[in-house]
Formats: sequence, structure tokens, C-alpha cells
Amino acid sequence: MRLAALALALLDLALQARAQAVFAHVIVGNTYAYTQADWASDIRAAAAAGIDGFALDIGFQDTVSGTKPVIGALNNAYNAADAAGFKLFISFDYLAQGPWDAADVVNVLNTYNSHPSAFKWQNTGKPVASTFEGPGNAGDWVGIKQQTNVFFIPDYSSQGPQGAAALPAVDGLFSFAAWPNGPNDITIDADQQYVQALNGRPYMMPVSPWFYTNLPAFNKNWLWRGDDLWHQRWQQVLQINPPLVEILTWNDYGESHYVGPLPPAAIQNQSLPTGSWYVENIPHNAWLNDLPYYIAQYKKQALPNENHVTIWYRLNPGTACSADGTPCNTVTQGQTQFAPQQCDVDAIYFTAFVPSSATATVHVTIGNNAPVTVTAPAPGIFHSSVPFNGQTGTVVISVTASGINQIGPVTCPAITTACNNGNVNWNAWVGGS
Repeated sequence: MRLAALALALLDLALQARAQAVFAHVIVGNTYAYTQADWASDIRAAAAAGIDGFALDIGFQDTVSGTKPVIGALNNAYNAADAAGFKLFISFDYLAQGPWDAADVVNVLNTYNSHPSAFKWQNTGKPVASTFEGPGNAGDWVGIKQQTNVFFIPDYSSQGPQGAAALPAVDGLFSFAAWPNGPNDITIDADQQYVQALNGRPYMMPVSPWFYTNLPAFNKNWLWRGDDLWHQRWQQVLQINPPLVEILTWNDYGESHYVGPLPPAAIQNQSLPTGSWYVENIPHNAWLNDLPYYIAQYKKQALPNENHVTIWYRLNPGTACSADGTPCNTVTQGQTQFAPQQCDVDAIYFTAFVPSSATATVHVTIGNNAPVTVTAPAPGIFHSSVPFNGQTGTVVISVTASGINQIGPVTCPAITTACNNGNVNWNAWVGGS
């Protein structure tokens, strides 16, 4: 037991001193049916992928009113993380259920920041705290910091980089600018603006693989371009080289950017938002297989030796059925809207993870059609895509390269014009080997 405790303590010291860390954003409201064992299972999956910790997004009303379901969830999360040497910090959501009262923020922070799993900023000894928006309450954090000794890295994306950086009590900033605008690839313009505005204070860079939401009860129905985003964004992390990365998200099923596993079958009804038909039987956790490679590149560590391929695509062509009124972009954020097919292209996307000395050739077959073969232009990790070209049927992918065993073939679900409820599912199915 003493050796185990010593190992956890050394791991803790190493993480606090390390300049770079990767977190995944967790919607705690989707975990109320979780037991501590469920939290432990998710933590094992995240840690195996190289994720250092979770950012726990909590809403005000669920924390202070009625049965207070957040409290039970936080207790389970912190106890599971303590046992695993995994790190946590709290992100106070000021939009989902209204703004937080400063006294309640202080109470939550002082309750959970005493846990060994509380993430502390480098060698300051200060536990990290964050928000989802809440710039109107930014002044509260002057007093909150005095009473909790936290290192404050909020998301004030609504204010833009310069406006957010000028608000009180800001020690660093997180951004939700993780998705492209319209039918364009994402750029690093916003990230560079944050780095410049912070002038040496830490920037927590967002990374996300996808975005599609269609929840009429919440007046939400739009997509942002996914396609190559997962791979592109990790290449941009290498360009920016921020001290912190936050993956959006581990479990926001309603917005289709979850990278964690779907909830256990016994509690899916309590964990998935009502009306999120587009999530059912659509796993994303194969994206976790890519993280040991991307995170090793980010932290300048040795790359893993295991070879694999990850594949993702929509199961319906974009014009197969009704778009259900889903635009690309949203006027709720002042954006010009486009037809969804202009942004999310009918294509199969893949990344082959092979040794830096090997040149990958990827073979993709749709239905009974002739296979399409794509060869990487250079050795190492290879990302590309092949178009549907109007084809439907079961998708099969394999990878060959000199010096390695063939990867696959991997048989994946069919591309089909038979749509759930007569509507195109703009979510991506993700799989691999």
C-alpha cells in the first residue's frame, strides 16, 4: 500500500511539473446515473488514450437545488480519480442553468480541491478552475480566488480573445472556437489571437472531432463541418504548442462531439438527451485509439509501436433523405448559413497509423463496387479520404505497408439511403482496428 501511495504521489508531482497536459471536457449532467465504477471505467479508458484528466462541466441548479445530483456525481468522480492518479478540475457552466452564485462556487471548490486528484497549475500549488462562459460574473472571481487560491482559466469565448483577456481575475483562457465556419477548413487564426492577447499567460487550446445537434426541445439544430477536423486540429496543436489542450468533448452526445464510449446500455436512457436519435448505435470511441500518437507528438515523446487505422463517415448520403432543416452554421451565433451538404461532404475519412519508415496504402471498398486505393505521399501517419461517388453498401477498409502486417480488413456499417425517421443522420460513425 505504501508503494502504491508513493507511486501515485510521484505521478502527481510529475504531472504538476510537466509543461503540457491534455484534458477532456465532461458534461457531468450526462453522468447522474453513473456509479463510481462507471467513472472508474471511463477514467481507465481516458488514461489509456493518454488523456491526463477531465474538466467537469457542472450547472448551478443541479448543484444547489432539490436532490443536488451534481454532488453525488462529483463525489464518485473524485473518489475514482483519486484511486487512479487521474486529474480533475471543475468548469462552472454559466449558460446551461443560469449564472452561479459566488458563495456556491467557493463552497464547491473548497470541497473538491482538497482531493489528491485536483489538478494544480504547474508548480504554483494552485488548483485550476474554469467556466463555460459567464463573463457577466467575471468580477465575482476576484473574491472567489481570494477564498479558494485557484488558478483561473475560464472560457469567455463570447467576448473574443482581447475582451476575454482583459476581464478581471483571468490567469489564462480556454476557448470554444474548435469548429470551422462554413465550408472551410479550420484555421489557427483564433488560437494565435488568444496567445497574443494572453501575453504569456497560459492558453488552453480546444480540439474537437465533430459537431451536429438536433434537439428541438433546446431550440438547437445545426452542424459545423467535421470531415477532416480531428486530424487537422491535432496538427494545429503542434503548430501552436499550447501548455494545455482540452478535448471537446468526452460525452456531449447531444452535440455529437463525444470521444468517450457510449453509456452502458442499462443507463443510456438516463444519459442521452431526449430526442438524440442520431447518437444511438453511433460510437465514436475509436477516435481514442488515435490519441496516444497525437499526444505523444504534442508532448514530444516516442510514438507508440502499435499500428492501426481509424475510419469515420456518415451512414447516409447528404441528399438521401430530408435534411430535417439542419443548416451548416447557425444564425444564433451571427453566422451565415449554408446547406449542410456544402460543409459535410459525402466521403469516407481515415487515418492510418504506421511507422515513420513505412508508406501506407489504404484500400476502401463500398458495397460490391471496385475498391479504391490511396497511397500516402510520404512515410508515417497518413490521413485522407475517398468520396462516396453515389455508392452505397457495406464499407471495408484495409492498410498495407512495407515491413508491417496488413491492418484489417475492417468491415464497417453500410452507407444507406434508408434514413432513421426519414432524416439524414449528420453524425459520424467511427470505427477501426
